[in-house]
Amino acid sequence: MGSTRVRRLTVSDMPAYHQPLVALLQDAVHSGASVGYLPPLTDAEAASYWETVLAGVRDGSRILLVAEHDGRFAGTVQLVLESRPNGNHRAEVSKLLVHSTLRRNGVGRALMHALEAQALAVGRTTLILDTRLGDPSERLYASLGYVKAGVVPAYVRNAEGEFEATVFYYKILVHRKALR
Repeated sequence: MGSTRVRRLTVSDMPAYHQPLVALLQDAVHSGASVGYLPPLTDAEAASYWETVLAGVRDGSRILLVAEHDGRFAGTVQLVLESRPNGNHRAEVSKLLVHSTLRRNGVGRALMHALEAQALAVGRTTLILDTRLGDPSERLYASLGYVKAGVVPAYVRNAEGEFEATVFYYKILVHRKALR
């Protein structure tokens, strides 16, 4: 299964990871992942997305984690922090991406465990996420204790132009009363 190492990226780390992140997003989109983009995803479109992420890392609204598996860049996930006062206990899990050649090696699981630890470290106890209904990632999220909250039909469009349903999940890491 190999060895996976996960770390949190800082703004100063981003230049070194720029091209691997662009390539990873393109790999995800071109291998059929439902991550907000449709193929073909150009270098410029992928780079623009990561610039937006960098702005969030810079302003503190996002945490970006990356994984290496056996020394090879393997994946990433983000924690998008809610800033409004009534929701500053929650965050959204965003863009869990694992390179198509490294899936089913524990990379996604390692990223999610590290993301949950980061969430707790910054006081986020309720996590939400969404994925395409029937996507293999559903098995991972369920195995990690995420609870299916509901399904929205015709939420996303695939590369063929067909509409697909999205399922929303949540996980309560620690109940707020336990933190007092």
